[in-house]
Amino acid sequence: MRELQFREALREAMSEEMRKDEKIFLMGEEVAEYNGAYKVSQGMLDEFGAKRVIDTPIAELGFAGIAVGAAMNGLKPIVEFMTFNFSLVAIDQVINSAAKMLSMSGGQIPIPMVFRGPTGNAGQLAAQHSQNFENWYANCPGLKVVVPADPAEAKGLLKSAIIDPDPVIFMESEVMYGDKGMVPEEEYYLPIGKARIVKEGSDVTIVTFGKMLSRVVMPAVEELTKEGINAEVIDLRTVRPIDYATVINSIKKTNRMVFVEEAWPLASISTEVSFRVQREAFDYLDAPIIRITSADVPLPYAPTLIAEALPNAERVIKAVKEVLYVTK
Repeated sequence: MRELQFREALREAMSEEMRKDEKIFLMGEEVAEYNGAYKVSQGMLDEFGAKRVIDTPIAELGFAGIAVGAAMNGLKPIVEFMTFNFSLVAIDQVINSAAKMLSMSGGQIPIPMVFRGPTGNAGQLAAQHSQNFENWYANCPGLKVVVPADPAEAKGLLKSAIIDPDPVIFMESEVMYGDKGMVPEEEYYLPIGKARIVKEGSDVTIVTFGKMLSRVVMPAVEELTKEGINAEVIDLRTVRPIDYATVINSIKKTNRMVFVEEAWPLASISTEVSFRVQREAFDYLDAPIIRITSADVPLPYAPTLIAEALPNAERVIKAVKEVLYVTK
């Protein structure tokens, strides 16, 4: 094990797979000469050359379409969006081309590619640069949607995404690129579609994914533990496919659930998981499920309003006590 930044773990994942397979290439705005907007691809141009690390114009629809065409012809592109907010410009290619081509071709044309980049808020970047679209993409058949929570997860999941035969949406948190964590030295892959139990517990199940784990849930769990509340924490890892079984088995043990995500509340991942839990584990629930999401508004610019809009540890602690019927 050795300590890596989140961005370094992503770079290792891409570089390791590119060394194995010359069909894999990276393209996006500033990924080459500038070493990446967030320095994820630093040094990759020097190693792999301009044919495999490609700077594109500021034209997401155009270069996403080029990448889909490349995948249709047997290559394995990795497309970096400077932020997934900008992926909306390319969403026609992502949804109507990449996600549907295998089905529309009767299984003849696989689309082995990855769309990756940062998601969610990153401070005072205002409404158009702070959105979470995990649930948007997870709604579309044909896509897999991965949201890693730490450097080790990022590397293992990205390696699996790159070799996956289907198009994968790989969403990273902009504020986590500098986060450090222990990453195995040996080569490893993490399964897409399998959640992990970050902490075992007996009193309540807290389900989350992405940066909410380290920024919100674990600080809350630390405080809850001091008060004698033993929470089980599940990191979904992927929001399509969702590992419902791990969540439901946990509910059967703890009988209570709090779900924490950064997206808006309507039609969120927490909505879907809550439905499945009440559908398949209703008799095991001893309290109504509580969801914690961002406020149902475009993210404000003022830091005081941002703090009010986003999930935080205090809201998690309050929710856990509410499902446990703790009054003090």
